[in-house]
Amino acid sequence: MAFAKDLKRRDVLQEKVYYALRADFDLGAQPAVRVVKKVCDAYATLRANLKAGNYGPEGSKRRLKVESKPIRFREDAAQPFDDRILTWNLDQRTVSIWTLAGRIKGIPFVCSPEAMKLLASRKGESDLVMRDGMFFLIATIDIPDPDPYEPAGWLGVDLGIVNIATTSDGEIMAGRRLNRYRKRHLELRRKLQAKRTKSAKRVLKRIRRREARHSANTNHIIAKKLVATAERTSRGIALEDLGGIRARVTARKDQRARLHSWAFAQLGAFVEYKARRAGVPVVRVDPRNTSRQCSRCWHTHRSNRIDQARFACRSCGVILHADHNGSRNIAHRGDAAWQRGAVKRPSTA
Repeated sequence: MAFAKDLKRRDVLQEKVYYALRADFDLGAQPAVRVVKKVCDAYATLRANLKAGNYGPEGSKRRLKVESKPIRFREDAAQPFDDRILTWNLDQRTVSIWTLAGRIKGIPFVCSPEAMKLLASRKGESDLVMRDGMFFLIATIDIPDPDPYEPAGWLGVDLGIVNIATTSDGEIMAGRRLNRYRKRHLELRRKLQAKRTKSAKRVLKRIRRREARHSANTNHIIAKKLVATAERTSRGIALEDLGGIRARVTARKDQRARLHSWAFAQLGAFVEYKARRAGVPVVRVDPRNTSRQCSRCWHTHRSNRIDQARFACRSCGVILHADHNGSRNIAHRGDAAWQRGAVKRPSTA
């Protein structure tokens, strides 16, 4: 109905289908409303993706294919619930969920002690998700952000492929283990793609999700460590603004897979939201020439960077690990950006 009659607004679509949903599918009032909202949200997401060009330019074959047919939902797709059709009982660690077969009560759930404390302030919607045959409840919780403090200095962070993150303190968080893991999965994917069978495609899907989880877990650990270091020393965090780097940087054919699997945007997002929760200021700086500029005398030349790991200034003679030198430059630029007022300062009231 939403696709055929172009009814994408919730109030308009609900007026057309509400009574039919209840009569034809034996839905209660609130589940029928949630069904309508889910459809409208799906079309809103589709419009946003089309506007952003995620399905190609206007008139392209892929975009026309997406626009020519209605949205379909998988049987195991995530389902949103509100407090009327899903009730949390935190004292007994159970939930009560409305289903087509009636309300099921006393379903136990497990979570970490930290998540349990956050659930006490939960309000609004929860999503029931099935992943790998297991059910998960994702609860949305609003947490007020503390005001960022006035930093006593800056922790510069240089992001890379060989070394995932290097700080201006000289701490190197190497990516060798993660890169070896990705290389093994790349070779396995090539073998499975050559088979072209349904079972091979199922395995490909499973290992892709496993690799994504492993990469995200590594980024979470690094981001938590960076924020904890900055908070403990009352410093802010300076990160490179690497937006659009894949379009700007060229790589050899044997290096392209490593470049395009580099989850620097995810790591930056993790650092920013963890820092926001801790009140740690974060600034983004221009990354140009951070690997070629001397962090002591500011002399900039491409010959300063001897190789991937070594930096030797041709002017003052300082020798540093290349990523450490870059992170120090990023820290200097973070301080300059803060002094210029390029970022929102904390309240001094």
